[in-house]
Amino acid sequence: MNLEQLRREYSQAGMDRNDLAEDPVEQFRRWFEQAARAGIVEPNAMALATVGADGRPSQRTVLLKSFDEHGLVFFTNYESRKARDIAVHAEVALMFAWIGLERQVTIEGSAGQTETALSEKYFAGRPYGSQLGAWVSAQSSVVTTRGELESKLAEYEKKFPKGKVPLPPYWGGYRVKPRAWEFWQGRANRLHDRFRYTWSEGGWVIERLAP
Repeated sequence: MNLEQLRREYSQAGMDRNDLAEDPVEQFRRWFEQAARAGIVEPNAMALATVGADGRPSQRTVLLKSFDEHGLVFFTNYESRKARDIAVHAEVALMFAWIGLERQVTIEGSAGQTETALSEKYFAGRPYGSQLGAWVSAQSSVVTTRGELESKLAEYEKKFPKGKVPLPPYWGGYRVKPRAWEFWQGRANRLHDRFRYTWSEGGWVIERLAP
């Protein structure tokens, strides 16, 4: 396969300064709802980039579970690699790639643990299997065989009946508070539309960037 020949022209839409909301959260809400209506698979899937104590970056996909003017929230194991990274470097980056709409949103900000009450509320609404999975998996640790996981799952099925699974003490939410947003719309001839929102003392500053 010749990867150099894999290309397509982006022509679905354009983006002008007058099209944008003054607040990036509102602009994100508009695009997110459009992505959901368009049938984008897992529109809330976002790449999360972190940097460890050794200075090495890593990234993975996590699922956005809520967002508002206070930030974007996802949930995970507090003993995972991403959590260890955030503990030493709170600055993170997020990316939503809605390729079907020829759009991308990137966010830079700082991450911090959410209040326990929010984690408990969310955890209580998870499917039973997902609740047990949080107890079974020592996320990011080495597992010799899948049988180990299945054996632990069977143990927790006996320990915690459906409807009575408590929040693990090492599991909960993170809220990313943005300091910069970028909205990217693909255009023909690779002359894409890019707008960046940057926070300043007086509010959000919006600038068009070269593609």
